[in-house]
Amino acid sequence: MSSRSETATGGRRRSGQTLVVLALSLIAFIGLFPFLFMLMTSLKTNQQYYATFWRPTLPLRLENYSTAWQQIQPYFVTSLLVAAAAIVGTLLLSTVAAFVFARYEFFGRKALFALVALLLMVPGISSLIPLFVLMRDLGILNTRLVLVIPHVAGGAVLGTLLMKTFVEQIPQALFDAARVDGASGPRMFWSIMLPLSLPVVGTISLVTVIGVWNDFFWPLLTIADNNLRTVSAGLQFFQTQNATEYGPLFAGYALASIPLLLLFLFMSKYFLAGLQGGLPGSGR
Repeated sequence: MSSRSETATGGRRRSGQTLVVLALSLIAFIGLFPFLFMLMTSLKTNQQYYATFWRPTLPLRLENYSTAWQQIQPYFVTSLLVAAAAIVGTLLLSTVAAFVFARYEFFGRKALFALVALLLMVPGISSLIPLFVLMRDLGILNTRLVLVIPHVAGGAVLGTLLMKTFVEQIPQALFDAARVDGASGPRMFWSIMLPLSLPVVGTISLVTVIGVWNDFFWPLLTIADNNLRTVSAGLQFFQTQNATEYGPLFAGYALASIPLLLLFLFMSKYFLAGLQGGLPGSGR
């Protein structure tokens, strides 16, 4: 009798697992279908696109990618330069600020950190006009610098919060031992905090790159030179130029998504470890 009940229980468990797998597979397919459709359409001519809308066709038109790359290459260069500068500026500000907030006692420390945290509650749209006026008065409209500053200012706030939370989890005994050995504050920052904070550094870097890559309205508002547009804003003009050529159009979208996919693929372990507050492979 017990064997029958165990068999029934095992059958129900397997049925439940099968339903879970089917449900997760359906969710994954729904999420990936737009990307798969984009890749499929990027390898078609207009005739193939209209004849077989939902199905892949042969021959594959790989020349669509070379056509798209020739037009969106300046947007890639600008996005890469802006992302690199934003990462450097954000990490420089957030790591130093987090180290000071986490390991130094000074008057008004909690109040100052509360003001930094309060900046997360300010909607970005509310500072759009003041920021534009400030950039105009500084004379840096239609330059790459006007694209970098907002990402550094916004990323440093979130980066400081994430980094401070992580640094506070590092045992104080490590800093005390380094101080007994004669290490100064900058030495402890460079030799102790930064090496142990690589997961959060990876998280901040990835979030910054995603913000730069997805930013559309600010580059559209502040940049008039086509060669200085980022990928998100440049693709809007690319779409206008290729409104009737669906193959190169979707190939441009596919090329624009490749850097983020590769970046997340290689930095996913640091990104997840940073969100969890632990080091990769530490078992936390």
